[in-house]
Amino acid sequence: MPLNLFSVSSCLLKCLKSSHYNPQRGFRGGAASLSSVSLKGRSCLTLKDFSSDEIKRLLWVSADLKRQIKHGKQYLPLLQGKAIAMIFEKRSTRTRMSTETGFALLGGHPCFLTSQDIHLGVNESCTDTARVLSGLCDIVLARVYSHCTLEELDREASIPIINGLSELYHPIQILADFLTLQEHYGSLSGLTVSWIGDGNNVLHSFMMTAAKLGVHLKVATPKGYEPDKGVTEEAQRLSKQHGTQLVLTSDPMEAAHGSNVLVTDTWVSMGQEEEKKRRLKDFHGYQITMQTGNVAKPDWTFLHCLPRKMEEVDDQVFYSSRSLVFPEAENRKWTIMGLMVSLLTDYTPQISMPKF
Repeated sequence: MPLNLFSVSSCLLKCLKSSHYNPQRGFRGGAASLSSVSLKGRSCLTLKDFSSDEIKRLLWVSADLKRQIKHGKQYLPLLQGKAIAMIFEKRSTRTRMSTETGFALLGGHPCFLTSQDIHLGVNESCTDTARVLSGLCDIVLARVYSHCTLEELDREASIPIINGLSELYHPIQILADFLTLQEHYGSLSGLTVSWIGDGNNVLHSFMMTAAKLGVHLKVATPKGYEPDKGVTEEAQRLSKQHGTQLVLTSDPMEAAHGSNVLVTDTWVSMGQEEEKKRRLKDFHGYQITMQTGNVAKPDWTFLHCLPRKMEEVDDQVFYSSRSLVFPEAENRKWTIMGLMVSLLTDYTPQISMPKF
């Protein structure tokens, strides 16, 4: 979802049946170090805070739950007796459904709280809310406007906090994206992902994650819509550390050239309706079409976190066999389940470790 870049900078300063899924593909024996990784008790505000092995562990657990529950028809009450508070300042189809149904499927009790149910930081401070919820539930997922709200909740809570979306990051979306690509390509290392669109929270999460998985990242944004400077600097550092490429440009075709994956997102998000006319003008030429794909690699695929508008990608691409958007949407469920299980339990996956 697009960002208000000023508010992002201010916040930084302050603080299967998917047709593409092959259950036998891409999850062969992996690094032994993954088996010893534990995330129990951690919060997940941004994947910037997670190492390469920790992210791979999350993807492994997610793939394991999907294999056992969806394909193996098993019941795994790993979260029985536990409760999650789901705070939503911003509405969402995928985040609500994936979290609520996923937590229940694992035997737990989800409690959905809108701005009409809980007046976060208005009638009750974030500090008091965090302390109260710490005594009433086991974990909190918060979908908020300001990333600083998440940071305050995390400081004051004694239970894990998950970022369901903020104006700065959207980590749970990126986990779903990379699980989808892992399933489709069999491995992530060496893939090139091209982002064509706004320098927003989803892009920021790609930038904090791709290099750690050995993925090259190309970014095309219109001038004035570049990703946050601090995020870019950290992404450049990660790219050097992990030996991957990070390309920043304003030319969509340059970004798409030689890419495996084309990705975009909405250009006008909630709260930006007054900017719509100007944004549509500024993003002219950024629509992803088959012509865009002509300069990508022969095996190119397409991702979009949804909801999608025609100006961002045309129907020919969106509904084509190259589009992974619906497996991607389903994987929001399996990856949030994998994250919640990892933060709340010592669960060990039953399938063999991925080959990343």
